[in-house]
Amino acid sequence: MINGSVLRDALISAANSISNQKKSVDELNVFPVPDGDTGTNMSMTIGNSVAELKNLPDDVDAGVVAKTAASALLRGARGNSGVILSLIFRGFSKALKGQAQLTDENIVAALEAGVEGAYKSVMKPTEGTILTVAREAAEKAREVSRSTNDPILIWDEVCRQAEITLEGTPKLLPALAKAGVVDAGGKGLCIIFSAMRDVFKGGAIVESTQQETKPVTIETFSDVVGKYDQEIHFTYCTEMIVTKNKDAEDASKLRAYLETIGDCVVVVDDEDIIKFHVHTNDPGLAIQKALEFGYINLPKIENMKMQHKAKQKEAETKMTPAKPEKKYGFVAVAAGAGIETMFKDVGVDSIVKGGQTMNPSTQDILAAIMATPAEIVFVLPNNKNIIMAAEQAVKLADRKVCVLQTRTIPQGMSAMLAFDPDADFNHNRIEMTKALERVSTGMVTFAARDSDYDGHDIKQGEILCLDNGKLGFVEKDVTKGAYKLTKRLVKGDSSFITVLYGSDVTDEAAETLYSMLQNKYPSLDINLINGGQPVYYYIISVE
Repeated sequence: MINGSVLRDALISAANSISNQKKSVDELNVFPVPDGDTGTNMSMTIGNSVAELKNLPDDVDAGVVAKTAASALLRGARGNSGVILSLIFRGFSKALKGQAQLTDENIVAALEAGVEGAYKSVMKPTEGTILTVAREAAEKAREVSRSTNDPILIWDEVCRQAEITLEGTPKLLPALAKAGVVDAGGKGLCIIFSAMRDVFKGGAIVESTQQETKPVTIETFSDVVGKYDQEIHFTYCTEMIVTKNKDAEDASKLRAYLETIGDCVVVVDDEDIIKFHVHTNDPGLAIQKALEFGYINLPKIENMKMQHKAKQKEAETKMTPAKPEKKYGFVAVAAGAGIETMFKDVGVDSIVKGGQTMNPSTQDILAAIMATPAEIVFVLPNNKNIIMAAEQAVKLADRKVCVLQTRTIPQGMSAMLAFDPDADFNHNRIEMTKALERVSTGMVTFAARDSDYDGHDIKQGEILCLDNGKLGFVEKDVTKGAYKLTKRLVKGDSSFITVLYGSDVTDEAAETLYSMLQNKYPSLDINLINGGQPVYYYIISVE
C-alpha cells in the first residue's frame, strides 16, 4: 500500500516534473498561434498545489492529501488541459475520502471517477486527446486489478498503458499525424503519472529546475530569497547582514554551516558585508555562527508557518462575497486597456485580465464573480480555452452564475449589447447566446512556431489570419492580411464592421486600414478602436 506521505511526495514530484518539461509539451501544440500552451497550463495547474502539499505532515492520511491537491488544482486550473487534469485528480479526492492509504481498489476507483468527471465536463469529447489517455489508463487499472492487489504494480501498468495510448493518438487525430506529433495534453499526463510512479517505487522527489540560474548578488538578494520563501520545510526564516571582521573567513564556510541546519540557503558578500538567508528550526545557531564572521545588523526572524496561516486568513477575507445590490452582474475576461474600457462602458462589473497567452485560473474567475454585487452573474470567457475554467467556477460560487459560450471579444461585446435589464434570466440567456452566434470574428496574429497545418507550410513569424477561429490564410504584411480577412468576413447582409487594433499596431497603420475599408465599403458602418490587446494585431468583428 502507498501511504499519505508517499502520495504527497509523488504529487510534488509530478508538479516539478511537468514544470521542468513544460516547454517540450508546449511544442507539441499543432496550431501555431501564440497560446496559453498545454504544458504551461498543466504545470501551473498542478503547481498550485505544491505549497499546500509541502505543509502536510508525514503522518497525513492519503485522503487528506488527495483532497488538498484536488482543491488546489481546481482553483488553479488554467486552460482546457488544466481543467481536465484537475478533474482527474478530483476523482482521487472522491475515491480516497477517509482513506489512510492507496490500495488496489481505491486506485482503480480514483482513476475511474476522474475519467468520468473529465468526460462529463467536456461538451464534445474528442478522442486522441488527454481524455483518451486517461480513460484507457483507467481501463487498464481495472483489468490488472483482477489479477493482483499490488497498487504499485497496478500504477506501473497504468503508466505503461498511458504511454501506449499516447503513441496512438495520431491515429485518432489526423492533425497530429500530419504534424508528426502526439497529443500535448496526453504527453503532460504521462509525465505526471510517471513521476508519481517513480516515487511510489521508492525514488526521490524530482527537484524543480525552474530556479534562478543567474549569480546572486547583493542587488538581487531580495528577489532570490523571495522565491525561496514559498517553500516551508523549517519553521523560521532567518535573514541578516554581517559586517565582516578584518580577518573574517571566506563566506563559503558560513554557507556550508547553514546548509547543515536548514535549507533555502542564500549567502552573498562583498568586501564589507555578508548577507545571508536560511530556513531553520534553530535561528540561534545561525546567529552564533554569524558572530564568528563579524557583528550582525538588522536580523529578521519570522515564523513562516504562522505567516502561512495569516496569508490563508487574508485570502479568505479577500474572498468575502460582495452583497447583491442588483439582480444582474457581469464578468468578462479581456486584455488591453481599450477593450477593458469598452466592456465597462456596456455594463461589465468585473474584468479578469487574461486571454490567449495568459489563461486565467478558475480562482481568478471565481474571485471576480464573488466581487460582483449581483444575484445572478453572467460570465463572458471570450476565449475557447477559458470556458472550461469559467464553468468550474460556477460550482464554487455562492450565487447563480451563467457562463456564456463566448469564444472571442466581439462575441462577448455582442452578447452584452443584447442584454435587456427588464427581461428575466432565461430570456437574456437565450437572446445573448443568439447575439454572439450572429457575429463573425477575424483575428490577425503571428506564427509562434514553424508548422505544417491545414495545408499551409507556416514559418515562425509569418502573419496568420484566422476566420472564425480557423486558419484562413497566411500573409507577409499585417495591414494587407487584415484587409483581405475583412473582405472574407463581409457578407451581403453585413451592416457593421468593428476593428480593434492591438498594442503592436501604430495609430498610422490602423488609420491606413480604416481608410482602405471605408473606400471598399462606403455603405457600411465602420468603427476603429484602439483595443490595446497583446498578441493580436487586429480583432475584426462583422455583423
